[in-house]
Amino acid sequence: MGSTTLNVWWEDFISAFFPNCCSACDETIYTKEEGLCLTCASTLPFTNFHDDLQNPVYKSFWGRVKIEGATALFWFNGKTRVQTLIHKLKYKNTPKIGILTGEILGSQLVNSPIFSTATVVVPVPLHPAKKRKRGYNQAEMIAIGIANSMDIQLDSKNLIRVKNTNTQTKKSREERVENVKNVFQALNQELFINQHVLLVDDVMTTGSTLESCVLALANIENIKISVATIAYAE
Repeated sequence: MGSTTLNVWWEDFISAFFPNCCSACDETIYTKEEGLCLTCASTLPFTNFHDDLQNPVYKSFWGRVKIEGATALFWFNGKTRVQTLIHKLKYKNTPKIGILTGEILGSQLVNSPIFSTATVVVPVPLHPAKKRKRGYNQAEMIAIGIANSMDIQLDSKNLIRVKNTNTQTKKSREERVENVKNVFQALNQELFINQHVLLVDDVMTTGSTLESCVLALANIENIKISVATIAYAE
């Protein structure tokens, strides 16, 4: 029996007794599948916004802040497997989902004429109190995956949240904008001079949180800013 055949057999044997589960549907993942089963990987609602530089995410920032580009990996509508992924990432102590989906998103962005020029990935920060409670920042996990796929720098320390705001859930757009006004700050603006910063978050609805982050960085010399999220809710 060849070594390759033996390795495949051993992987199948291990999966039979210690199966991994798909992060989206909880079905058993078999050989060569990582994080998502093949069914979910092929049926999840990918937006392909990275190929459309005038996509709905980008247009939502028109007249509000200047950015180079904006995209999202999945559509987020109703009770779907995307909702399951996001819920597990944020509330079920599953940071690996963030890294996995970030790597998938990064593999798209690295070939995009806009996003491929990004030089540093920056996650939307959590307030330290919320990060202690959750154990990690879900946006940082996504950013790790993106940085891995794009082979660019990750900076999760320079942009900070200086106010511990209430949840944005169920707030109107106006309330969301006011809730995150002047919430973010760059500790050392010089680190982002002449950089193309890729801001990363988990889900975008109104974009008010990302808009506030952009405004906190916008006056830095010769900075370019783009936005990427895992999901986009219309």
